[in-house]
Amino acid sequence: MQLPDLNLLPALDALLRTGSVTGAAAELDVSPPAMSRTLGRLRRVLGDPLLVPAGRGLVPTALGRELAPRAEQALLGAADVLTRPAPPELAALERVFVVRGSDESGVVLAPALAAAAAREAPRVRFRFVPEGDEDPADLRDHVDLDVGTLPPALPSDVRVRRVADHGHSALVRPAAPVGERLTLAEFVALPHVAVSRRGRAHSIVDERLADLGLRRDVLATVPAIGTAMLLATSADVLALVPSDAAAVVAGPAGLRVHPIPLDLPRVALGMLWHRRWDTDPAHRWLRDRVAARMAG
Repeated sequence: MQLPDLNLLPALDALLRTGSVTGAAAELDVSPPAMSRTLGRLRRVLGDPLLVPAGRGLVPTALGRELAPRAEQALLGAADVLTRPAPPELAALERVFVVRGSDESGVVLAPALAAAAAREAPRVRFRFVPEGDEDPADLRDHVDLDVGTLPPALPSDVRVRRVADHGHSALVRPAAPVGERLTLAEFVALPHVAVSRRGRAHSIVDERLADLGLRRDVLATVPAIGTAMLLATSADVLALVPSDAAAVVAGPAGLRVHPIPLDLPRVALGMLWHRRWDTDPAHRWLRDRVAARMAG
């Protein structure tokens, strides 16, 4: 489809509204001779005089009268298309966000996002989906936000925002034989519950203990923090979970939280999303709420 010269449209609208070459020129900030030449081009394009003399002024022809409202509506429509829409009112926003992350992410983020939605965007809903192969290509279609540890490499169309570093803590029931401050001797004396989606019992904890000539007893390896927490409530074990999740579940479960008495590296946490959502106000709201909770 070959479009006509759309630069003629504002001149057509101004000429038909003002009925004056001089008036249209002043409105569009061009010289009267330039507007007169533009009128000549419009006449050739449309095959009609458009404006004809009537006394000391000009009046539109029949085609001119027909085109006047259409030209005005066309300009208004173009202006509407080329004007950035106002951000949606959060109170009226209806959207379902798909957030993918680890079990820890769900434990930490779900209550915070639900509370934020209740306060600010009551019609927003969330779908938390578990980690899978963590393919960043999923962000191009059915995943809005990926939350968790940051991968070493990403496609150019995926944005990344590092939010926080996390460590691990030990959860234990109050009756367990542990003092106010968990010692290294107590740490290795009690059986451990490890959380690993892939069922890995060996971790950096074992390497640090080996450096000290120590070993631990891993009673169970479970895929979810909730299972580790339930084990800790029913037996004298140490459930090793991410510190931010420990802060969420310890109180309701009646568990105590202890720092792990080892020098363990912290893990970078962040968010991934597709660049098409960079300027979307609703998606920015989601990112800001997630970042605030993770950083806090």
